[in-house]
Amino acid sequence: MWQNNEVRFDISFSQLEMRLGEVIIDKLENIEDNKGNAGDRGRLLITNLRIIWHSSGYPRINLSIGYNTFVSVTTRAVARVFSSNTQALYILSSFRSCRYEFLFINLDPKNNRHYTSVLGVYRSYISSKLYREIKLRGAIIHDKRLTILPQENIHSTLNGVWNLSTEQVNIRTSKFGPTLVIVSNEGSGGYVLGFRIDPIEKLHLIHKEIKALLATYNKSPIFGVEYTPEHNAPVERKIDLNEFSEIEEIAEDEISNVLGVYFNDGEESNRIPVYNNYVGLMVEELKENTTMQQLWELIPSTSSQNTK
Repeated sequence: MWQNNEVRFDISFSQLEMRLGEVIIDKLENIEDNKGNAGDRGRLLITNLRIIWHSSGYPRINLSIGYNTFVSVTTRAVARVFSSNTQALYILSSFRSCRYEFLFINLDPKNNRHYTSVLGVYRSYISSKLYREIKLRGAIIHDKRLTILPQENIHSTLNGVWNLSTEQVNIRTSKFGPTLVIVSNEGSGGYVLGFRIDPIEKLHLIHKEIKALLATYNKSPIFGVEYTPEHNAPVERKIDLNEFSEIEEIAEDEISNVLGVYFNDGEESNRIPVYNNYVGLMVEELKENTTMQQLWELIPSTSSQNTK
């Protein structure tokens, strides 16, 4: 599942769609991506796995930021040219050894849901990790009973099960005979867990039951993230296909060079202002291999695409 674990730029509509179990918790209009698309109105979608921003005029210009990439999320006061300071949503994320900064401003000065909803959903995401991760040696037993999570049900209970995961053996070919083996994906640590169940008839029944429950879960996963927005208006839980009719598949070499705008090198900005011929103004000295034209463009120009 990449939605909560990755940062992606200018993705296709198929990747903007909600995956199974993903729902839109809040949706806001008139949100500006101040870091990379200043002055461009857009829409912010807050799901239970990520936040999505896309330009209202050019939906192919978009961001997908998974909650698991968040390093910090807070608010910052941002000075506006034609209005007083406003509170912006600031997100610092980390993905593939790179850090990225995002700054979202609500163009409606009376609306603060762009940060209250994101902060609320992110807190719920952090507090519900047991739904999505493997917990070893955790405090899940109280008074000799399993502590049940919300929306969790016990389907069956079986006594006399041996946990072989702590044995220094190869579980698949262990000396304990037929064994129930559970292999987690790499994102969960790549664990191989083994359990001996006697008699073998019970082993087969439990194996069949777990496979059936897993198939049911995969059709409608529960990720445990719950949050009720401050407003009472209902939120459409899916993306309207008609709103993205102009989005088309984008080759990797056509993705906007604006990605560099979000890059955070962990250093404070102390670059000396210099005159830039492209805009005719004094601007902060740009980073290496970055031009003002690349930062100014909302989408790559035809000429720049043809030269690639």
